[in-house]
Amino acid sequence: MLRRIFDQELRRLQDDVLALGSMVEEALVQSVATLKQRDFDGSRQLVAADRVINQKRYAIEQEVLTLIATQQPMAGDMRLLASILEIAGELERIGDYAKGIARINLLIGEQPLIKPLIDLPLMAQKVRDMLHQALQAFAQRDVELARAIPQRDDEIDNLYHQVYRELLTHIMEDPRVIEQANFLLWAAHNLERAADRVTNLCERVVYAVTGELVELGSGDAGIEGIG
Repeated sequence: MLRRIFDQELRRLQDDVLALGSMVEEALVQSVATLKQRDFDGSRQLVAADRVINQKRYAIEQEVLTLIATQQPMAGDMRLLASILEIAGELERIGDYAKGIARINLLIGEQPLIKPLIDLPLMAQKVRDMLHQALQAFAQRDVELARAIPQRDDEIDNLYHQVYRELLTHIMEDPRVIEQANFLLWAAHNLERAADRVTNLCERVVYAVTGELVELGSGDAGIEGIG
């Protein structure tokens, strides 16, 4: 009886994590869409909605700690619960990157964009796809999928470097655009870091299933983006 109740609670926790992941996926793509469309109301809504993401993360943490304190989980269960704590944290941080991009739109203000946004929406979609697959790997306990997803991080890095080169060209042609170019580079940086967070998430899926702590990517631990 107790085991059945515990399994039910674990399934509910998994559903909560997947719901949080869906919120973060949407926020990430919408943050770039509002930047591209210069939708200031949309950006303000995204900044405000980040509080809901934070609250969801903390609720998951509280549920995990309550289960540990009351159910005395076994080793395999503890690995899963520890992984859920880490995954919720990674999702909340990706949400912060989305909030940062929304804030960048507001900081740029009424200025026309110095370049059409082509690579940033593509980056956002690719990161969203990676995140969606990582959540599938978590739900299905699919270690092979979790190991494969970080290999796509090179696509994100290549797009980031392309954005960097284009923005550098604009600055060399007209130094007056340096402030906006810096903001757009931060937006690209936030997306690049979000992909690194997805890699961290995949590592936790592998740990939950196998008990093996692995490093699946070489994401940099540099400065965090505007959050």
